[in-house]
Amino acid sequence: MNPVERVRIALAGAGMDPDLVQELPADTSTAEAAARAVGAPVGSIVKSLVFLADGKPLLVLVAGDQRADVKRLRAHLGLSKRRLRIARPDKVLDDTGFEVGGVPPIGHRESLQTLVDGTLSRFEEVWAAAGNAHAVFPITYAQLVVVTGGEVIDLAEGSTGD
Repeated sequence: MNPVERVRIALAGAGMDPDLVQELPADTSTAEAAARAVGAPVGSIVKSLVFLADGKPLLVLVAGDQRADVKRLRAHLGLSKRRLRIARPDKVLDDTGFEVGGVPPIGHRESLQTLVDGTLSRFEEVWAAAGNAHAVFPITYAQLVVVTGGEVIDLAEGSTGD
C-alpha cells in the first residue's frame, strides 16, 4: 500500500474524511513550499520532525514558521544531548514508513509518542503532510491534537515555555 493511501486509511480510522488528502503537482516537502501550494500562511503548515529519544522515535509537530527548541525539548523529556537527537532520513523511513518531506502526523507503522507545539494553536486550520512530498491535508488544530494523541507543549524557540 502506498504511503498516501495509508494516510487516507488513518484519517478514516480517526472518523475523518479520507478525501481531505490532496495530491498536488507542486512540491510540499518544506513548510514554505507547502504554504505556497495551498495558499496558506507558513505558520499553519505542520512540520513533522522525527527525533530519537533513547533510540525510540518521537514525533514533534511544529508550526512551519517556527524552529523547535531542542534544549527545551530535552529539558521537557529529561534527556541529555546524547539521548535525544534528530533522526537521520533512513531511520525516519524505517521507523515511520514515510520519507522526510512527507511524514504525516498519523498513519505510522507503529503508534509514536507525539508532542505538538502550542504555537500551532494560532490557526484554526493547519495543513499536514499526507505521505509524500506532494500530498497534504487540512485539519483543525483541535483535531490534530486528538488524532495524534499528542501532548501540547511550547516547543518553539522564543516561546514562553511549558
